[in-house]
Amino acid sequence: MNKKGFVSLVGAGPGDAELLTIKALRLLEQADVVVYDRLVSNDILSLIPTGISRISVGKEVGKHCVPQNEINEIIVNLANSGRKVVRLKGGDPYMFGRGGEEALVLKKHHIAFEIVPGITAASGCSAYSGIPLTHRGMSRRVQFITGHFNNDEPLDLNWQSIADPDSTLVIYMGLSNLPLVIDALIDAGLSAATPAAAIQNGTTTSQKRLITRLDKLNEAIQRKQMQAPVMIIIGEVVSLADELDWFQSELEENYYEKSAVHH
Repeated sequence: MNKKGFVSLVGAGPGDAELLTIKALRLLEQADVVVYDRLVSNDILSLIPTGISRISVGKEVGKHCVPQNEINEIIVNLANSGRKVVRLKGGDPYMFGRGGEEALVLKKHHIAFEIVPGITAASGCSAYSGIPLTHRGMSRRVQFITGHFNNDEPLDLNWQSIADPDSTLVIYMGLSNLPLVIDALIDAGLSAATPAAAIQNGTTTSQKRLITRLDKLNEAIQRKQMQAPVMIIIGEVVSLADELDWFQSELEENYYEKSAVHH
């Protein structure tokens, strides 16, 4: 019987290949096989040496992405064949990346594994957009939510708690339910004039940044035809985006509605 392999659940970060950790890069170079998501950038995939098998479990044109139970099965089978497996996930494995689910499956099958954190999209997109997630006098805490629940379940969240003017709200996968989220936040008391940002393809050379106010956000995204992956950031810290911009000004795609945002 083959000796069992080993699985590294690795965060690839938000897109910029230089934001990979040294450990992540080493594991990619030493892997027998890399199982990767659709949000892993081509720049990162190009770092995988020739000869190492790659298996895409992300969405292809006209096809749905591989269901989670099939992904679990692929990883388990590869490990059981004695391979060193890198399960490469966009951002961080444990931040809306279903890394916990995959780790539990490995545990159940008595397969050794490790978790290699990656820079989550919230940190990457905010940093590359001139938006500090916390800032003295503006934001005392950060809330991360997903705008898309599994199996299209309703967004049953504590909106009173989330609609906090002293915090920064970061929404992953928020495009499809954004009108509902905006209405819920305003209904729960968050000012319609709260600064808001949408960042598409954050940290990459195709990054697009949109700065507006909460009640205008969905309309502005539609107008600029922004498409996933888009990170939404809502809170007073967004008003610093112009002043603290160091990256976006080098790119063409920068939508800043000055009239809508003020300190």
